[in-house]
Amino acid sequence: MRSDRRLRRLVVDERTTYLWSVRHQHGDAEACREVLHLTLDGVRTRVVFREGRGQAISGGYSYVGCVATGPGKLLNLREPGVVRGIVDEATARGLLPGTAELDGWELFDAVLSRAAAATPAVPPGSPPGP
Repeated sequence: MRSDRRLRRLVVDERTTYLWSVRHQHGDAEACREVLHLTLDGVRTRVVFREGRGQAISGGYSYVGCVATGPGKLLNLREPGVVRGIVDEATARGLLPGTAELDGWELFDAVLSRAAAATPAVPPGSPPGP
């Protein structure tokens, strides 16, 4: 069984490779949170998704590593494509590399939109998927 805590590699281009991991965390008197840890050339950035009103996290049980704002609005932080979307969006906003902590919810809708745009539409009349 593989360890979910191990560092994984995300190759952005021939000069840019992030190391990343996801953890469910609890703090003193703080809400639960899912944290995406990104490291580029020794610079660490935490993308934090705190549980709150209308913002749900997996809670460490089902859907481990997932964050959501409602039905059909879910990101699985353990998927490399989602992490790439977060890195691309944060980079486009000038937040990466170099910001110590980012509010993941500020990136959520943009990353969800990027994922939807990258997913091919199902042609009308096609049979449902498996």
